[in-house]
Amino acid sequence: MKRLINRVHQLSLILIFFVTSFGLALAQSSPMTEPQGLPATTELWNGLYLKLRLSDKWWWYQENHYRRRSSIDNRSDFVGRMGQVYNRFGMTYLFTDNFEVTFGPTLVWNYTPEPGNPEFETSVLEPRIWHQWLLTQGVGRVKVLHQFRFEHRFKRLNNVGDDYDFTNRYRYKITAYVPLNKPKMENKTFFIAPSNEIFFETGKTKLNIFEENRLYTAIGYTYNNLMFFGGHMWTYGPTSTLGIYRNRHIIRLNIMYTFDFRGNRKPLTRDFQF
Repeated sequence: MKRLINRVHQLSLILIFFVTSFGLALAQSSPMTEPQGLPATTELWNGLYLKLRLSDKWWWYQENHYRRRSSIDNRSDFVGRMGQVYNRFGMTYLFTDNFEVTFGPTLVWNYTPEPGNPEFETSVLEPRIWHQWLLTQGVGRVKVLHQFRFEHRFKRLNNVGDDYDFTNRYRYKITAYVPLNKPKMENKTFFIAPSNEIFFETGKTKLNIFEENRLYTAIGYTYNNLMFFGGHMWTYGPTSTLGIYRNRHIIRLNIMYTFDFRGNRKPLTRDFQF
């Protein structure tokens, strides 16, 4: 099993190089009506993460997000309109200390792009089923995470009377936890966590399989059962109009809480991952 996991780690590094290069190639080969794409927009994402260890092998996993986005007439105000209320739930099974699988439902409310416009519904529910594989790798002092996530989405626009479409989304993210004041990730650790995530999506109405690339750098601190982290994320990807690309600057502020129901034990450093 250890040899297999090491092989998977090596293959995943090759995969992220391939998919990132492939995504950028797709973007560059698509016709651009505006060479720089659309002007950048801004958003603010606030998140609460919850991880409850129920037994040696089973966990409860939960995310709750409150997301706002910039105004229509002011792309740099971050909070002018509602964006999403995002709730993800799941059960996690720990196969080894370095490999786990999570599965469960997601409920997302997508808010109108134009508040007050009667042509759009105020909010629309987007249900999903999701599952993921998470592999953890130690590289010296650095903890590296490889996250493969799959989402099966029932989505629609906020236009009044719009129909639901079914799409499949494929995501890969690589994250590095770099401790700054400790030899490894443990309690009372300041850290920096750069990550890169690439998204692909398929469906009957999808014109471009490449959906988005996200570059995120978080800084944070662990304290007992809590982890505080936040930072800046830049995203780039196509819009629903062929050849037009968007990019966003997003500030993310998050708290993670972990609890171990097996007894009065110290927080495990592997609990802190997002």
